[in-house]
Amino acid sequence: MQCSWKAVLLLALASIAIQYTAIRTFTAKSFHTCPGLAEAGLAERLCEEGPTFAYNLSRKTHVLILATTRSGSSFVGQLFNQHLDVFYLFEPLYHVQNTLIPRFTQGKSPADRRVMLGASRDLLRSLYDCDLYFLENYIKPPPVNHTTDRIFRRGASRVLCSRPVCDPRGPADLVLEEGDCVRKCGLLNLTLAAEACRERSHVAIKTVRVPEVNDLRALVEDPRLNLKVIQLVRDPRGILASRSETFRDTYRLWRLWYGTGRKPYNLDVTQLTTVCEDFSNSVSTGLTRPPWLKGKYMLVRYEDLARNPMKKTEEIYGFLGIPLDSHVARWIQNNTQGDPTLGKHKYGTVRNSAATAEKWRFRLSYDIVAFAQNACQRVLAQLGYRMAASEEELKNPSISLVEERDFRPFS
Repeated sequence: MQCSWKAVLLLALASIAIQYTAIRTFTAKSFHTCPGLAEAGLAERLCEEGPTFAYNLSRKTHVLILATTRSGSSFVGQLFNQHLDVFYLFEPLYHVQNTLIPRFTQGKSPADRRVMLGASRDLLRSLYDCDLYFLENYIKPPPVNHTTDRIFRRGASRVLCSRPVCDPRGPADLVLEEGDCVRKCGLLNLTLAAEACRERSHVAIKTVRVPEVNDLRALVEDPRLNLKVIQLVRDPRGILASRSETFRDTYRLWRLWYGTGRKPYNLDVTQLTTVCEDFSNSVSTGLTRPPWLKGKYMLVRYEDLARNPMKKTEEIYGFLGIPLDSHVARWIQNNTQGDPTLGKHKYGTVRNSAATAEKWRFRLSYDIVAFAQNACQRVLAQLGYRMAASEEELKNPSISLVEERDFRPFS
């Protein structure tokens, strides 16, 4: 009888062990696919080996800054980069785009977009889990012994340019400027970077390479992540003006229109309309407040942040449930009331933020503004940007083109 009892107990324990193993295997791998790598015909070594994800037992807050180029995203990224308990990465999806787009004819077809988004979601999952080795799939040439000098804009991440990831000569609290980081730090050791990530309570990533919040739904609903999305928007007229000045060759025809007063027949209007459509689609989703975004989504207008940076930053951190670091407050003070001539670098963040917000009004002719207003009228209304009815109104700084709106977080 005693032997029979022991046999039953052993069988029960064996059954529990088998079920536990099955559950662990399911939770670690069942959500993971590598469509970007597989469909692009790249090596599948890391797809077969992983990545694997543990549940977010520590309840780290994972932050994604969802933006578009020249919308103020570098500035917003710094609000997290300066926080000592946040591991911040600047545009890691650049590597996905740089690896996959050359393999496509245009990079704009629905199939190409699906490949890009699939690969991007896989990489984001890995990075939020502090698995930086998975990034190696998209770095060219491939890292050797997990070291590389090819991380895009490494210097924009404070953690990657300070001890123990980087050991420059100087005082223990030395903070390197972006231009000095690669020169003084040498190769980036991804193992050390991953350790630095795990030591911090939160991970924040900025990207301009995901068009809409809908594209993030699989990540937002992933139980292993505590992902919160900060969607940054800006007046499309301001984005157009900034891009025309920054990317002078790509936006050459817009500059020609401004210089001659005549619209070129071959003007690529999608350089404007794509921004407006992506904004409108994404904002429509966010403002309808679907259940899957509850507690996960906050819309931020760049103009509101520029006018009152400290107040808006406090609101952002309050939504995230992260204490505001004194280093962030100090950085805001030093970088929003400065001489704008110090911020000549196209991705610089030193500026008089309030003056910068509507500076575009003096960089575009009224006929270009009127064209943009007609093309983007839906999203301008959604986001509370007023139309300029005349040249005089456009150039009159006492008349604000930004309505007072209170875009409260969805909580």
